[in-house]
Amino acid sequence: MNEILDGILSFVEGVPPVLRILITGIFVMLETSALIGFIVPGDTVVLVSSTGVTSAIQFLFTIVAVVAGALVGESIGFWLGRIFGPKLRASWLGRQIGEDRWDKADRFVKRRGGIAVFISRFLPVFHSLVPLTVGMSIMRYRTFMAWTTPACITWAFLYVSIGSGAAETYRDLQTSVESAGWIFIAIVVASVLLIAVIKHVLHRYAQSHEATESIEVVIPEHETR
Repeated sequence: MNEILDGILSFVEGVPPVLRILITGIFVMLETSALIGFIVPGDTVVLVSSTGVTSAIQFLFTIVAVVAGALVGESIGFWLGRIFGPKLRASWLGRQIGEDRWDKADRFVKRRGGIAVFISRFLPVFHSLVPLTVGMSIMRYRTFMAWTTPACITWAFLYVSIGSGAAETYRDLQTSVESAGWIFIAIVVASVLLIAVIKHVLHRYAQSHEATESIEVVIPEHETR
């Protein structure tokens, strides 16, 4: 197991830090703005890239790149929704996404307002669709950014910390503990399971609007100013 992990970590570390960080930021941007997240989750890319972090400076710049990529991607999604509106849903790509997914994202935003923007960053599908959906709504860009910025920072710090922390633990133990590889896997699996539980709770919250169909649209008045 140690040999396999050594090979993987060496490969990731072998990518020049600046290039690795740049690629990570660009991918995170594209996963939202270009809906690549439907195919390859940004969470996975950030985790893998973070295993190559070997210094505090790399840790900091990886977080900055991930946050910047997420904010730029979500901003692009917002303005695509604002400029093209319902035409996006009727386009070829919109039809591939599915009307049901669009409807769920739309109801989620209307019922939860800014909270939906924050939570969507941590949910598959929603984090790609909500920026587009919010762009089609009455919520202003500055309100959208006020909710999504802390979400992106939290998301980036969480995943970069898990990836880099697990890799650092492995490097510290690999020469003295024979089962260091399994410890690495245990840390990653435990972290992913914890995140999965949190995502499940957030997803249940997101779905709870389905049981309140009679409630009127809830977007706080101050968010439209």
